[in-house]
Amino acid sequence: MATAKRLGIELEKIPHHIAIIMDGNGRWATKRGLPRFQGHRQGARTVEKIVDYCVDVGIEALTLYSFSMQNWKRPKLEVTFLMQLYTRYLIGIRKTLKEHNVRLVHMGRTEKLPLKLVRELNKTVEISSEYTGMVLALALNYGSREEIIDGVKKICRKCVDGELDVEEIDENLISNSLYTASLPDPDLLIRTSDEKRISNFLLWQISYTEFYVTDTLWPDFAPADIDKAIIEYSKRARRLGDIKPSLV
Repeated sequence: MATAKRLGIELEKIPHHIAIIMDGNGRWATKRGLPRFQGHRQGARTVEKIVDYCVDVGIEALTLYSFSMQNWKRPKLEVTFLMQLYTRYLIGIRKTLKEHNVRLVHMGRTEKLPLKLVRELNKTVEISSEYTGMVLALALNYGSREEIIDGVKKICRKCVDGELDVEEIDENLISNSLYTASLPDPDLLIRTSDEKRISNFLLWQISYTEFYVTDTLWPDFAPADIDKAIIEYSKRARRLGDIKPSLV
């Protein structure tokens, strides 16, 4: 309520679920004559600030696109650094999750991820599993097409095992077979660095999501940028597939 009043918008105009494609770490570093890993390091600091702020704002779910399945194509040294950075982050965030009652969930496949990273990921997810505040979903080694494939396979196995009839397959069943089964669809998708692509992110879930693109690079992204996105979101009439009522 305090956030809505501060931003001058109605309470119901605050998005419940925000998803962010965090882009621009490399460009941020290059602009400053720094190695790319410095951009990733600064980007991790931005994650901490944005998570804290979304908790304060009262956002119910925050999904962060951290590492796509296509990111394995990056230079080996950069990927190794990122895996180490994620591992340290997953250990370091536990105190924050506890203090803010935030539950961490993982979206993506764990194969290919380093064993130490998987171990710390599973531990942090388990530690926070009973927390009842904001849900923080980390899309790590994630691809939306792969998510849909995994969901379809899950449904097919149930059909083969006789647990499910083909005629029972509907939209809700598919949604509940995806990594995001425990989450509502995003209300607002933010992409930084002025890129206007989906990049294989939440293809099923963003059917009616509002998009907000900013030219701010992720390491420079700040709470004020979240406010701008929320204000822009509040001005939009979400039709969810319906048509705007006639004025005549």
